[in-house]
Amino acid sequence: MSILGRLLGSLAAPAEKKPDLADLAKRIDAVESRLGFMHQLASYQYDMSVAGEWRALLAQPRYGEPGRLERFGHKVWSQNDEDGILQEIFRRIGSTSRSFVEFGVSEGRECNTLKLMVQGWRGLWMEMLAAHCETIRRIHAGPIAEGRLELLQTAVTAENVNGLLSGSRLATAGELDLLSIDIDGNDYHVFDALRTALPRVLVIEYNSKFPPPMDVVQPYDPDYVWDGSDHSGASLQAIANLAARRGYRLVGTNISGVNAFFVRADLAGDHFAVGDAASLYNPSRIWLTPGFVAGFPARERFDYTSDAALDALKNK
Repeated sequence: MSILGRLLGSLAAPAEKKPDLADLAKRIDAVESRLGFMHQLASYQYDMSVAGEWRALLAQPRYGEPGRLERFGHKVWSQNDEDGILQEIFRRIGSTSRSFVEFGVSEGRECNTLKLMVQGWRGLWMEMLAAHCETIRRIHAGPIAEGRLELLQTAVTAENVNGLLSGSRLATAGELDLLSIDIDGNDYHVFDALRTALPRVLVIEYNSKFPPPMDVVQPYDPDYVWDGSDHSGASLQAIANLAARRGYRLVGTNISGVNAFFVRADLAGDHFAVGDAASLYNPSRIWLTPGFVAGFPARERFDYTSDAALDALKNK
């Protein structure tokens, strides 16, 4: 009989045969330990299944075409495989000021620019929720104190985005290398309004429910908060059209159908696949997200740094 069966049987036994409280506590601990182990095994099995699906998808011929980015994807601290794709983009076009801006970083444990910060880049995070900002200040106290990370607690809107950027320390940092927009709604409109600190590389979420050539944009509402439905953001076609008008070229999307990557047209050259939104589109594959595991969750106190960051501190 299983541990759980024996426990349930003991509880159903006559009163004089019931175990004492100490024995019952031990049995409950044993059940919880076994259930935790079973959950861990199930999680491993699920991750292995998702990883297999990911490999099978990437084996398709379209992902092996010259210039495609999907096969370079991997996760360090990004939500999906954005870390690897960004690494490959900058390997191809290089970087200048090694600076970034990211809108919507949650607690700063899983975002598109954390890996770059660890590698010695500096930048600006904007996050709306006070609780998330409190966590960021706690776990990233080192980079904030060193001046490598600036944090603004604010909602980013079409009305305030340029003022927020022009008032930050990055305004004098030189050409911005990377902008990541993930605010679950007004992403398109904020990019459309942006005139300050235009980046060399742009990462922006798209709503993969709407495949090209669907040109769909959610109406602008500065007070909008995502409700978890499909009413969020804009289609890839709509964002690609806007980006082209702003002088950017779509160079790829990630395999899970979450983020689109753009490079300033004068920098893209022949470094990337030639294609439009239809050929570079990836559909929604949100079930892939748990497969991009990086081993263990981030610790409460984040104190990684890099040789470059340490050298910069020594030379101040």
